[in-house]
Amino acid sequence: MERQGAAGRVERLLAFQSEVKLNRERRFYVVAYDIPSDRRRTKVYKVLSGFGQWTQYSLFELFLNDKELILLQNKLGKLLHAEQDSVRFYPLCAACLKQVETIGSELPKEETIFLV
Repeated sequence: MERQGAAGRVERLLAFQSEVKLNRERRFYVVAYDIPSDRRRTKVYKVLSGFGQWTQYSLFELFLNDKELILLQNKLGKLLHAEQDSVRFYPLCAACLKQVETIGSELPKEETIFLV
């Protein structure tokens, strides 16, 4: 039984190390959008929902690595009309994220997914 306990601790440690490495590669973004067309706005909402958490009307919180950011911006670029629509990405560093203050809901947090 002691051996299984040690193996379990090693697995948890490896998972934690993987998570820490992943978090170093990911950055937190607040994404705000202003899109007058209901149809395009709905499409943008659906795309952003696949990358992060919807927190307020026209506002998402995302944890993205560089590849995911490029992929997301490419997908959004195909939907938007540059003359009418606006999507803004506000990156926050880890130190800034720790200073986020929230009244009425949870602080932003990255979902942790463990693959076995």
